[in-house]
Amino acid sequence: MPDVETKHDVFRAIADPTRRRILTLLTEKEMSITSITKRFPITRTAVNKHLMILTDAGLVVSRKNGREMRFKLQPEPLKEVQQWVSMFEKYWDDKLSSLRQYVESDE
Repeated sequence: MPDVETKHDVFRAIADPTRRRILTLLTEKEMSITSITKRFPITRTAVNKHLMILTDAGLVVSRKNGREMRFKLQPEPLKEVQQWVSMFEKYWDDKLSSLRQYVESDE
């Protein structure tokens, strides 16, 4: 029987626009779940589910501060995304060079 992976991968975690917005919020500062929830038209439970997926992917860490949980961005796993996207830079560089040559040849 194959191993069931309980962790979410970074690509799946950032696939959702709400989770990307949460990550963007957390680039500014550590935030409580209450502060995060105020920024979205969804329930606290829904925000908590998104935060758990981000936590499972290693993109967010939490800590208890009194009676509230505070969340902080951990950007290191995004390096995997950056490395994957960088494989396509050559493609875009080639396309932009071709476009430049085309535009300059018409002048």
